[in-house]
Amino acid sequence: MTTTAAPVIRRRGVMLVVSSPSGAGKTTLTRTLLERDPDVSLSISVTTRPARPGEIDGVHYHFVSKEQFQKMAEQGELLEHAHVYGYSYGTPRPAVEAALASGKDVLFDIDWQGAQQLRLAAEQDLVGIFILPPTMEELERRLRSRAQDPEEVVRHRLAQVTNDVTHWAEYDYVLVNHDLETSMRALTGILIAERLKRRRNLGLAEFVERFRHHPDDLA
Repeated sequence: MTTTAAPVIRRRGVMLVVSSPSGAGKTTLTRTLLERDPDVSLSISVTTRPARPGEIDGVHYHFVSKEQFQKMAEQGELLEHAHVYGYSYGTPRPAVEAALASGKDVLFDIDWQGAQQLRLAAEQDLVGIFILPPTMEELERRLRSRAQDPEEVVRHRLAQVTNDVTHWAEYDYVLVNHDLETSMRALTGILIAERLKRRRNLGLAEFVERFRHHPDDLA
């Protein structure tokens, strides 16, 4: 018995933007998605923030000076950029545009300010997902359990939550992150559905045309 390989239909990649208040579980979810789905790559942001313990330049972020960041912004090399918790963050344009054109999906782990700018720059490519914690108490527990930030930073992040959560309505999907596996099933389902949208499957017209003119090719 022989099997026929599934046809490859040319498509445009998805810009999957995931945002949340700090501590809601966004980073864990996005890292898990990257581990499980080889067709998704992470957009590596540039930032003026110093590297945290264990972070590698070019892997977690591109760490640059304030002067370098300003130059990139002025020259249009960033799809979006924002100032968050005292530091600047931005998305390099060339790598993202190349990935989308080749049919690769790009994951963005950014805040609501960056998401707003990305939607203005590339609304048809973007899918926005906002992650909420189940309770404020659980959010505080997660922030403190990381043990990466001093107490004043933790307090500032908790105070910022009341502003951050008001932006949920700007996103296409909202997930309440009670537990990892339930949220991952939802996240994966969203991505599968978005990949199948007609407007992203650029090769559908030529594929369907083969039914009319070359029926033997589809046997």
